[in-house]
Amino acid sequence: MAQREWVEQDFYKELGVSSDASQDDIKKAYRKLANELHPDKNPGDKNAEERFKRVSEANSVLSDPAKRKEYDETRRMYGSGARFGSGGGFGGYGQPGNAGGSQGFSFSDIFEGGGGNAGGFGDLFDGLFNRGGAAAGPQPTPSRPRRGSDLESELTLGFRDATLGVTTPITLTSPSPCTTCHGSGAKPGTSPRVCPHCNGSGLISRNQGAFSFSEPCPDCRGTGSIIDDPCPDCSGTGVTVRTRTVNVKIPPGVADGQRIRLAGQGQAGMRGAPSGDLFVTVHVEADDVFTRKGDDLLVTLPVGFSELALGATVTVPTLGQPVGVKIPAGTPDGRTLRVRGRGVPKRSGGAGDLLVKVSVAVPAKLDAAASEALRAYVEAERASGFDPRSGWAGAGSGASGPSRPGAGSGASGPSRSGA
Repeated sequence: MAQREWVEQDFYKELGVSSDASQDDIKKAYRKLANELHPDKNPGDKNAEERFKRVSEANSVLSDPAKRKEYDETRRMYGSGARFGSGGGFGGYGQPGNAGGSQGFSFSDIFEGGGGNAGGFGDLFDGLFNRGGAAAGPQPTPSRPRRGSDLESELTLGFRDATLGVTTPITLTSPSPCTTCHGSGAKPGTSPRVCPHCNGSGLISRNQGAFSFSEPCPDCRGTGSIIDDPCPDCSGTGVTVRTRTVNVKIPPGVADGQRIRLAGQGQAGMRGAPSGDLFVTVHVEADDVFTRKGDDLLVTLPVGFSELALGATVTVPTLGQPVGVKIPAGTPDGRTLRVRGRGVPKRSGGAGDLLVKVSVAVPAKLDAAASEALRAYVEAERASGFDPRSGWAGAGSGASGPSRPGAGSGASGPSRSGA
């Protein structure tokens, strides 16, 4: 939105917040109002639709710290009540000028279509006075179209879709180019004509002594064109509020909270001006199998004791086809094995690794044959001299040897040497 229009609207009042409100307060106020005024909740209510547009415009400025600062500075200068009088000096606000028979204009009218780059008296006087101070004024330049505001949306994806990448549609209800006039603002079958007063520049220049002044053309209000037959659906603005579907391409490896920018998919500009951008914040759901650490995938693999002791090759899931992971004999519980190139795809090419953590699964109940076999193994283990707690907590060798399975009340105590 042009600075000239900023001074004519109180964005803080539109959102119902004070001028010193925090960014969080502005965000909360906008979400509340947008939810209440959304066209989907108020079908056919033109007042709610117009209010929704004004609230969206206010949020697009106040939610951006740079735009908000520029807006506040512009409002402060406008609040001084200054204007240019008919003689080229500063006069009282609202009094008509008499140069060339044209109407006077407010101090705010000198701001026009500068995008987000104008601000402060330096930029102000660059547009009013020629740099060299010569009597001849600068040649009018074509007015710049007012780019539409940026929009924000949110999207929730499953873990695997976010990791591998996906194209998914989202639905937006926002100001968009009018489908009847295709954004031109003119009634179908007609077209805007070049303003004869400013020759399409949007500016008129006049000399006052040693100075040359440029001001928005009063006939076309600085747009450079005149619409004789406005489009009935958008009233000549080229913009209507409608619901549309946008396909969002999510790149592989997107992280939770990451923002995706879709150029030109934001709010439409006035009268065919470029649209703003759409920023989509991605939220990623947790997965039942995988977790993520940077570009690596982590998975916990349940294994039996014998697989760790004797070694085995176990099938492990990945984001694509399962792979066989070799467990070396004597692998301790909790060790992490690495499978190269089976992790999260990287934007630079390749992929991270798959980290497989082995975890012993203990049976809750054994049948008679399994219990007898396990007791036999324990006897063989003790006979070999293996002590799982050797050196642990300062225990001496044999002092905390394995207990005899199936023993009575003394089963939890240390076993007798040579038993």
